[in-house]
Amino acid sequence: MGIKANKHRGRNRYHGRGKKAGRGAGKRGGRGLAGINKHRVMTRIKYMPNHWGMHGFNRHPSLRTVNVTVNVGQLEELAGDGDSVNLTEMGIDKLLGSGRISKAITVTVSEASAKATEKIEAAGGSLNMDQEDWDESKEE
Repeated sequence: MGIKANKHRGRNRYHGRGKKAGRGAGKRGGRGLAGINKHRVMTRIKYMPNHWGMHGFNRHPSLRTVNVTVNVGQLEELAGDGDSVNLTEMGIDKLLGSGRISKAITVTVSEASAKATEKIEAAGGSLNMDQEDWDESKEE
């Protein structure tokens, strides 16, 4: 650090740049990706084709649906000694088909994959789907 800069350091709010200097992004040629438009454009087009512009989109959080899921292999653990499990009361939305099940369990859930339904019925259990009827809500 030079002598002049050292003198100004900590003594005032402008640090030797003057009152108006150092406010904007002038000395740096702009902020971020500004000022790159004419510099080696062909190189950028060739090697960085996605350098300019916006890409993709993000849905609004209120429109996103995230299912809380559980696999068939975890059902025996959730049921414990009982022979029925209500996954909806536990806050689980969907039952998926990964894992093995040997015990006959009655499961209540709003959604289940085809593989999960197949495995539960093969083990001698049953699946109760507690979905709301969309037709009834439309009539009201």
